[in-house]
Amino acid sequence: MPDLRELLHFYAEAGVDTPLEDVPVDRFTAVEPTRAPAQSPAAPRASVPQPERSRPEPQVAAAPILNKTSVPDDTKIALARQLASSATTLEQLREQLASFDGCNLKFTAKNLVFADGNPGAPVMFVGEAPGREEDLEGVPFIGRSGQLLDRMLTAIGLDRTGVYIANTIPWRPPGNRTPTPLETEICRPFFERQIELASPKLLVALGGPAAKALTHAPEGILRLRGNWKTHRTAAGVDIPVMPTLHPAYLLRNSAQKRFAWRDFIAIKMQLRAFTQ
Repeated sequence: MPDLRELLHFYAEAGVDTPLEDVPVDRFTAVEPTRAPAQSPAAPRASVPQPERSRPEPQVAAAPILNKTSVPDDTKIALARQLASSATTLEQLREQLASFDGCNLKFTAKNLVFADGNPGAPVMFVGEAPGREEDLEGVPFIGRSGQLLDRMLTAIGLDRTGVYIANTIPWRPPGNRTPTPLETEICRPFFERQIELASPKLLVALGGPAAKALTHAPEGILRLRGNWKTHRTAAGVDIPVMPTLHPAYLLRNSAQKRFAWRDFIAIKMQLRAFTQ
C-alpha cells in the first residue's frame, strides 16, 4: 500500500511518532453528533418555591509551601565565617559545614563531600566541586577523573595515604554546572579554614576555578599552570600553590597530559626539598 507507506513517512518526518489511540480515527469522515430537536415553547407553569440553597463556605487560601532555598545574604556569609572560625579541628569543621544551611547547593546534593586522604599529609589537592559519583559516595575524586588522579599520584610515588584531597565547594551543583561566584564565596570560609587546620606545606590547585579561589589570580589555567603561586591564610601564613590542569580536562584533552606531568614533577621536587 504505497499511499499508506507515504502517509506514515510524512507523519514520521512531521514528528508524529506516538499513537494516542489503539484504533485509528478518520477525523475527516467522523459524523458530527446529532443535536437534540428544538422544543416548542410550552405554556408557562405556576411558579413553585425553590428551596433556599446553602451559601458556599468561603475558601481559605492554602498556605504557600516554603522552599528551603533562598538567596544568601550578608547574614549567612557572616554566619559561615563564624562557624568556620569556631572549628578547632577538621572533624568540628565537618560538623559545622553539615549543619550550615546558607548554601542552596546543600538542598540539591545527596551528600556532603568533605575530604579524603591523610589530613596530616604535606601536600593538599584542591578541586572545584564534586561530580555525580562523588555526590553519591560522599568522597572527592572517585570517578573517572579521580582514577586518573590516582595514577598521576602513583607516577610520582604518592597515593591517597600521602595526600589530602578536598574541594572549594563541598556539595555537587545540579547537573554538574559551574558553581556561581556567590556559591564559591559562601563556601570560602569553610575551605580556607580547612586549609588552615590541615596546614599542608604546599597546595595543588586542580583546574582554573580552584586556582583562582586559592590565589585570586585573574589568568586562566593554561597561563597559571606550572607557575608557583601563593595562598595566604587568615593567620598570615603563606603556602606555595601549584596550579595544574584538572584530571577531567585531561580526559578530554589527552595531548595536555605532558604539561600536567611537568607540574607533578615540580610538585615531587618541592616535596623532596621539604624532607631534606
